[in-house]
Amino acid sequence: MKTYKYNHNDGGRLASGFKGKSGDCAIRAMAIACCIPYNEARSRCKDASAVGRLGSRATARGMYKEDFTAALSKLGWRWFSAPKFEGRKARGTDMPSGRVIARMSSHYAAVINGVVNDSWDSSEKMVYGYWGQDT
Repeated sequence: MKTYKYNHNDGGRLASGFKGKSGDCAIRAMAIACCIPYNEARSRCKDASAVGRLGSRATARGMYKEDFTAALSKLGWRWFSAPKFEGRKARGTDMPSGRVIARMSSHYAAVINGVVNDSWDSSEKMVYGYWGQDT
């Protein structure tokens, strides 16, 4: 069995005063990968959802890919398709070096140099694509 790389990282959620579990994977991933405070990532995600599909019920939880793309594009990030492999799907360890945000099934996670940084071990989840910055 393959060993996947994982680092526990809540993106500053607990330090920002939030407790318990929450569907805030987009916020955590943005805070970690973009090196910004959790509350700033939360505000950016909420603002993107407000102008996106959710209207007056804007929330940063359960973000649509299009809304998350809009929030990240303001920070200079863009969407890339996941690498293709014969006989298997892409995982976090397959992401390019540097900082990226992987889109997985019903989840987003920061990946730093092939190591998934998340509040739980999502390293075995298939990656559909990722956001990154042009180098």
